[in-house]
Amino acid sequence: MAVTARPTHTPVLLAEVVEALRPALGAGRTLLDATVGLGGHASALLEACPGTRLVGIDRDGEALALAQQRLATFPDVHLVRARFDELGAVLDGLGVGLVQGMLFDLGLSSLQIDEAERGFAYTRNGPLDMRMDDRAGVTAADIVNTWSDADLAQAIRDFGEEPHALRVAQAIVAARARAPIATTGQLADVVMAAMPAAVRYGDGGHPAKRVFQALRIATNDELTALTQALPVALAHLGVDGRLAVISYHSLEDRLVKQAFRAATTTQAPRRLPVIPPSLQPRFASVVDQAIRPSEREVAANSRAASARLRVITRVREDPS
Repeated sequence: MAVTARPTHTPVLLAEVVEALRPALGAGRTLLDATVGLGGHASALLEACPGTRLVGIDRDGEALALAQQRLATFPDVHLVRARFDELGAVLDGLGVGLVQGMLFDLGLSSLQIDEAERGFAYTRNGPLDMRMDDRAGVTAADIVNTWSDADLAQAIRDFGEEPHALRVAQAIVAARARAPIATTGQLADVVMAAMPAAVRYGDGGHPAKRVFQALRIATNDELTALTQALPVALAHLGVDGRLAVISYHSLEDRLVKQAFRAATTTQAPRRLPVIPPSLQPRFASVVDQAIRPSEREVAANSRAASARLRVITRVREDPS
């Protein structure tokens, strides 16, 4: 794949991510960036922590090619095209055991949002694709044009938290009966027309925002991948290692919060006077509450507004 231009990309919560992971990194230590994207967070961490080895994973081949260019000056970089729920196999394939720093940045990259042909943006007309990995078979157009109104409504409700999910699903089915919905513009128009006037003309953002989020999640099976990846990531984190996750909507953040809470909570009975080592939690939270971007960052990069950063550290080895 030939890549000649580097799109503008502003990593979200960059200073906060570096501050969170810097204590775990340095010479002889490994950083796993499970969503390396265009390499913005990874390059900042490698600059701040000289001698760190990087393993970068991304399912997006175009983004990975750009990351390869950006990270070419660093000496120990290994980039692999894979989904982040395959991180265990990636590390095994590279002969890497436990790692000391991990990062998941769950949002879309500027590359994906800004290129109309990728089909992610309701504000840019292009093919209704939405695949993060163009090797995958199912596109958003396939879902929109083949799923029943009940299945569409459930996906839009579950993954987009859209209160008018059934109304939108029925409008999609009616529209595709006249002609297939092939572009983002067509879908945005169908969603817009299906919404009540108060939503169409209100100040709650574009009426299609939640529907596009839902279809993107369904197309890429994002929540399943995250649910499967988090316990594998925790299992591959060494003692004193840190895992940082940036999420962008409540569905992602809820899964991260639940996984971190389970990992930092003892499994001992509540009234047990002394907790044996085998039942003590293996992890501890680094921050009590999710870190949010500053007003200055949001003003400079509106895409950061919904970001939440959670950080966890391993404090004990698993019992032998």
